[in-house]
Amino acid sequence: MDLLDTLTAKGLRGEVPTREEALAVLATTDDELLDVVAAAGKVRRRWFGRRVKLNYLVNLKSGLCPEDCSYCSQRLGSKAEILKYTWLKPDQAADAARAGVAGGAKRVCLVASGRGPTDRDIDRVTDTMAAIKDADPEVEICVCLGLLSDNQAERLKAAGADAYNHNLNTSENTYGAITKTHTYADRVDTVQKAHGAGLSACSGLIAGMGESDEDLVDVVFALRELGSDSVPVNFLIPFEGTPLAKEWNLTPQRCLRILAMVRFVNPDTEVRIAGGREVHLRTLQPLGLHIANSIFLGDYLTSEGQAGQADLDMIKDAGFEVEGAGEATLPRHRADVAEAAQAGGGCGTAASACGSGGGCGPCGGHSHAAPVQETATGAVTQTPAAEDGDELRSDLVKVRRRGAGTELAPNA
Repeated sequence: MDLLDTLTAKGLRGEVPTREEALAVLATTDDELLDVVAAAGKVRRRWFGRRVKLNYLVNLKSGLCPEDCSYCSQRLGSKAEILKYTWLKPDQAADAARAGVAGGAKRVCLVASGRGPTDRDIDRVTDTMAAIKDADPEVEICVCLGLLSDNQAERLKAAGADAYNHNLNTSENTYGAITKTHTYADRVDTVQKAHGAGLSACSGLIAGMGESDEDLVDVVFALRELGSDSVPVNFLIPFEGTPLAKEWNLTPQRCLRILAMVRFVNPDTEVRIAGGREVHLRTLQPLGLHIANSIFLGDYLTSEGQAGQADLDMIKDAGFEVEGAGEATLPRHRADVAEAAQAGGGCGTAASACGSGGGCGPCGGHSHAAPVQETATGAVTQTPAAEDGDELRSDLVKVRRRGAGTELAPNA
């Protein structure tokens, strides 16, 4: 296929496709799916070999968020029966992080629900990072606390944070339909604050919220322009008790096409399969490893993932290897730019640079419009949401009842 040959050639050179080419990836058919995966796999291996970076989430404060993000089980008014607790003590968070590191994670992501941190919250997270670094000085720490105020990113950087996660989630055009309590511009501002302070910018999206192909392409190109070093791709988890409980718009095949499009637009950037991997990719998860070079190990913020050992077995059985603590994730040319930006306390280029805000990405869902797809012939088709009589597979959405905030051992 000429399209895939072109995309592969561009990706191997580190070049970006056109918007039309990115849209065409999403419009490919199921018959072409393995060809799409193979093409994206060549680009992935060019820049990341067969390494898979493992990340581990620690939910420092769960639920009771004042923001109204429609996709989130921790949102204002959520009736999802998730764990709710206030701030973990530093030693509790360090114990949870230790389990993930023991399972092979090289990055620990510290997340707290809420609109944004107070100065006291920054102090709490600083103490938590110190406890984690005392146990393992080499572990990477990414922080996700929502919208940042002036100088907070600098304080986190000085305290030892490596990255800040704040997702754009969807396109600017549709953002107002999923959240009313803050704006798309607020999210962009926080990513810029983090990057400007010398933190690695981790920012991604949530797919399956009723967005169009154009929306997906818009947000992925926006993430590239922002200079995100890591792009988490979340797939909506339709929690009962949230506005999007019946939004089952994704198939495993569509998820793979979305991942491939993200890879082609970000050939030399860390692409992470984040929340919803087990729910939507299901038995096709190993194919996702041929496109993305990063995943979360074990459980998420408010939902359960598959067993940590199953993740490790999947990586090995698919012919990949876990990225070691001493290995650089980004290719050398990207790492040089990122290190220069961090050393200078300022943003790198748009081609350089983990994300959500008000309660991070891998937890929930959006709009009731069905996604639009354009076929290879140019015809527009509608991907329908599941009808009431269809199988919604809500059995796959399991609320986390173990790990951080509980008396049970974490899944790692």
